[in-house]
Amino acid sequence: MRLSNAAALKVKMENQTNYIYDFEDRKLIKGRGYARIRIVEDLIHNSNHFYMTTKKLLSQKKYKVMEENETEISDWKAGKKIFESLGLKLLQSISKYRESYKYKDSLIEIDINDRSFCPFAYVEIETKNDSELVEIVDLLGYSIKDTTSKTIYEILHKDTQF
Repeated sequence: MRLSNAAALKVKMENQTNYIYDFEDRKLIKGRGYARIRIVEDLIHNSNHFYMTTKKLLSQKKYKVMEENETEISDWKAGKKIFESLGLKLLQSISKYRESYKYKDSLIEIDINDRSFCPFAYVEIETKNDSELVEIVDLLGYSIKDTTSKTIYEILHKDTQF
């Protein structure tokens, strides 16, 4: 089923560039996290936005659960300098196109990454409601057995994240 037929509202159409940072000893990655500067070209509102984020994987048991701390910044280059002044190093930059849909209290995100990073599109569902997750997966024509809590790096069978 198409998301538009399921009363899902398109809330994002954007080009993103994600700059991934860590310490030289990869302390964040070893702890299942990372720091990021994200540049967003918002195609719906014809505007640009910049974010500083830290993420840490908390659990992959039933679902992937991440702790995320994020703030919007006015200048991505200033964010880069802050990370660098803390001793963080740029490890990787990843470009992608993202469409996001709001369905009830959940967010459905469809990512198309630069093919050199990930050669296929994928869907991520962000929700706090188990029954809503099952409903969305069903609306998309899949079952929960078709889903995974793996990170994109695990799906791509990459030995290390960066």
